[in-house]
Amino acid sequence: MKIASIESIPLRIPFTAGGMSDAAVWGIAGLQTVDSLIVKITSDTGVVGWGESFGFTAIPAVKVVIDSILAPEMIGRDATQLEKQMLDLQKKFHIFGRSGAFIYGLSAIDIALWDIAGKVARQPVYQLLGGSDTVSLPAYASLIRYSDPGLVRKNVRRALDSGFRHLKLHEIDIDCVRAAREAAGDDVEIMLDVNCPWSVREALDMTERLRSLKLRWLEEPVWPPENYSGLAQVRQQGGIPVAAGENASTLMDFQHLLEAKAVDFIQPSSAKMGGLTELRKVFVLANAHNVTVMVHTFYDGPGLLANVHASAALGGPGAMVEWRYFDLEAQLYGDAIIPKNGAIAVPQDPGLGLEPDADVISEFRLS
Repeated sequence: MKIASIESIPLRIPFTAGGMSDAAVWGIAGLQTVDSLIVKITSDTGVVGWGESFGFTAIPAVKVVIDSILAPEMIGRDATQLEKQMLDLQKKFHIFGRSGAFIYGLSAIDIALWDIAGKVARQPVYQLLGGSDTVSLPAYASLIRYSDPGLVRKNVRRALDSGFRHLKLHEIDIDCVRAAREAAGDDVEIMLDVNCPWSVREALDMTERLRSLKLRWLEEPVWPPENYSGLAQVRQQGGIPVAAGENASTLMDFQHLLEAKAVDFIQPSSAKMGGLTELRKVFVLANAHNVTVMVHTFYDGPGLLANVHASAALGGPGAMVEWRYFDLEAQLYGDAIIPKNGAIAVPQDPGLGLEPDADVISEFRLS
């Protein structure tokens, strides 16, 4: 079975998110639309698979790489040789960077090929990854950055009213984190992702102020994100569990992160670091280092589905799925994947288990 065509499709969907966002590493202040890039691969037998790249402002560069370099290279290749294709293409194009547009594009293509593999095998992807009895996974509501204690309090309550019992903030102001804890009470798990803002010293100073707020983890507290020894220092001295990994792009990055004993929770992102082919290897590495995998899933399309399947098959009893709490005007999968009572269903149909809504693609497509 050969790859017959590869199409990259940029989407822009408005969202509300319970108030205006503040500036963050993934968007400008007042951001009210979210961009994503999905990929459609069709085999010469007519089987269609869907993938997703990490999005936002990276999309134009990723689309160029897919359309002009990766797609021409892959058309005509065997669609069933997932491991071989990933290795071949990483080796061939490594000179252009081991992170960013090339790896993001490869990630989307790999996810689509796993979708095809599941459809051909007539099994959901989680069965191809080893199988599971899990039919749903706890989800945590991942809020935007508000930088306003009142908006934080309002949206924490809104998420709790929606059935979530696990929340993630993207705040960097202590008053905002405190507002979340006060609104949620002591029985709700709160995670805090600060997106790499601080030196090691600054991060340790912040952990002293944050410790009483009982965070489940502090995510990416140190700049730069590849300062694994600094991250390990914060983990050892800060008194709060540390999470990181969404900015790691290769299996070797994850190995170095784990060898540095830098994290309690490791967060590979299938849409950024090589798709499911590479993601499943991180679970093996993490198990060997007694570290919990919490897959980074700040997207809503095939990348989300891929991570649900991986978490169901490989994540163990503590696995959770990140749900981007954005209130999108339209969902690629309608209501089928929206968490209910704080849990997200594991799709049971072949492949990724759900097909994108053609009307949503048509209405929100950028080109």
